[in-house]
Amino acid sequence: MTQAPAAHPTGTAPRRRDPRYDLLFEPIRIGPKVMKNRFYQVPQCTGAGHPRPGSNAGHRAVKAEGGWGGLSTESCSIHPEVNQSTSTNTTMWDEGDVINHRHMVDEVHKWGALAGVELGAGGVKDNLWSRYVAAAFDRFPSGGTPKVYTYAATEEDIARIMQMYEDAARRAKDAGFDILYIHGAAGVFPVHALSRHFNRRTDGYGGSFENRARFWVEALERLKKVAGDDCAVATRISIDDLAGPWGLELRDEGLAFVEYITKLGLVDMWDIIIGGSGEDMWGEDSGPSRFYKSNHQSPWNAEVKRIAKVPVVGVGRFTEPDEMVRVIRSGQLDIIGAARPSIADPWLPRKIDEGRVEDICECIGCNACVSRFNLNNMIICTQNPTALEEYRRGWHPERFEPTPNPEMVLVVGAGPSGLECARVLGKRGYEVHLVEAKEQLGGHLRDVVRLPGLAEWGRVYDYRESQIARMPNVTVMRGTGLVTAEDILDYGARRVVLATGARWAGNGLGASGPDTIPGIDAALDHFVTPEQFFAGKAIGERVVVLDSDGYFMAISIAEVLADQGKQVTLVTHLETVAPMTALTLEGYNLRRMLREKGIKERTGHWVDKVDKAGNGVEVVLYDRYRDGSRRTTTPQTGVYPRRLGDAVEILDCDSVILCTSREAKTELYDGVMALKPRWQDAGLETVVRSGDCLAPRYLADAIFDGHRIAREFESVNPERPKAIIRERQIWGHETFPKLGDHVV
Repeated sequence: MTQAPAAHPTGTAPRRRDPRYDLLFEPIRIGPKVMKNRFYQVPQCTGAGHPRPGSNAGHRAVKAEGGWGGLSTESCSIHPEVNQSTSTNTTMWDEGDVINHRHMVDEVHKWGALAGVELGAGGVKDNLWSRYVAAAFDRFPSGGTPKVYTYAATEEDIARIMQMYEDAARRAKDAGFDILYIHGAAGVFPVHALSRHFNRRTDGYGGSFENRARFWVEALERLKKVAGDDCAVATRISIDDLAGPWGLELRDEGLAFVEYITKLGLVDMWDIIIGGSGEDMWGEDSGPSRFYKSNHQSPWNAEVKRIAKVPVVGVGRFTEPDEMVRVIRSGQLDIIGAARPSIADPWLPRKIDEGRVEDICECIGCNACVSRFNLNNMIICTQNPTALEEYRRGWHPERFEPTPNPEMVLVVGAGPSGLECARVLGKRGYEVHLVEAKEQLGGHLRDVVRLPGLAEWGRVYDYRESQIARMPNVTVMRGTGLVTAEDILDYGARRVVLATGARWAGNGLGASGPDTIPGIDAALDHFVTPEQFFAGKAIGERVVVLDSDGYFMAISIAEVLADQGKQVTLVTHLETVAPMTALTLEGYNLRRMLREKGIKERTGHWVDKVDKAGNGVEVVLYDRYRDGSRRTTTPQTGVYPRRLGDAVEILDCDSVILCTSREAKTELYDGVMALKPRWQDAGLETVVRSGDCLAPRYLADAIFDGHRIAREFESVNPERPKAIIRERQIWGHETFPKLGDHVV
């Protein structure tokens, strides 16, 4: 089963690893299985779920090749009756699932890694897809989906669910999995059964601690029965709900449960996280770097390790090998668990093993991955543009197809997209000339990292700059000033990539409509764009921050100004402040920060105009819903079809911060296109826009754009993407299950 490591992708011989890290590569026994090292990709959602088995397998396969000793699925539903459909997860319902999972397991086994499956069941879930009414340990309304209720499970229901666990475990064993998990976090059945708060039963599954633990015990016994001597049994537990007395607490029944299960000998590995069932609790586990640094879960992990008699795995956004060694030597954990760091660098263990620590692409904790999963899409990664593109685009994070023509390419702009494009073009063997107007590389991110909690985002440019510095075929020209269209024609490059970025609008233009706001002009003293804020433009004591961008910039600037003692009001046309941060798990704590620091909010409002008033200005707001609720029932021309509201609210202030929208910097592209009649004489054939200068977007998407363009640089127009593999049922082919089949 074990396969020797392939040659390093550049063709150079691997270096020897630093002996300090030998501990990380010691094998460790997990029940009847032996994992080849201490690196384990814990259960991690991909957003590919059961509909895209190729994408799931490709994502895990490249990590197994990259040296991870074990890899688990995400939460894997055991039956349609206890499913969750508002998230795209995997399933273990029938033979079709066995076939698809077996493919992933085979890909993992090729590299001598263990494959784990996390079997999950119900709780307070939605079941919108299957339309079953879900059983739970009591009758509950869902905290996340309105008008979704559970019913209180009878003992007959519980027996049926136990059989679901056993049947799913048998399928998982048939698929070849090495580790069978009980999922015990995020509001699933076992954790609700154990909870004093959720479990109000008075039968044999409620009341005393032992009775409340009974469901989890019986589920583990079912897995033990199936596993026999062939598979290990594990459980993931949120050891502390972080809800105080309203949830499971570490030093109350959390550790008591670990001790109880340990005495019964039911698990071969503990997988420990923190954070409970509430919607705001995922961010306490997958903590964004804005609020939580690496290894923030250590106090909880260490307590479990003190009691457990089997290996303990935990997470902490580990990216640095010296810290990993400290974690194991200190007795905090036996196994280094990772989800996000394994996405950012699928080859992290292999790079340590090969003595290439400087090549590790470190997770920045931005939770771009989580944001796409929360939108029911496949995950993305700011640092690793190949994440979930391994199968559908055929990309590998460490291998790049050599160019058939290693000609010179000019890349203008060394922000995130330009840096990534230059890096990949360089990896492919092009002679790259990267031109940057400023002395420092990194573009707008150089300012972003100065905002509260965002320093780790600097890893984006640090990694790429360090990689490029070791490429003899990439020349970096810094501090050149702005490049002109004539400069490009004179340069002599046949192919040019423009990555000149975007700027914040200085006239109030925003997502609420195509019009600017009367009275706003960033050239005047009272108005400040984010660029002007970072450059030190004077700001008064009473500040209104306008936000129709909806992500981190406005709320971060508001926090900085509040910390300076200013009176800050944040105005947005959106229904909540910074809604994008809810997707990245930052939103709940950011809103707590607003209350804590006295920052006022006016949501669902926008600006009619801004007038000069004495030494300051008046911001005239209107409620987006001030118009009548009834529209006209007959067509009319030139007349608004509702009763027009005219109510306004006036905010007096000294300064207005303009986080309304970003605009692509098109001047250079427009100038070059205007000179197109002269291209042939200058030897210029192709000009491609990359990243924000085509359209401002999410950081991860701008970096992806630069990566994709470099991968597809030989296409007729690299600005437009090539086709990708679609995974779907083909009409006329057999389905699993067939209509009318009985699901046991």
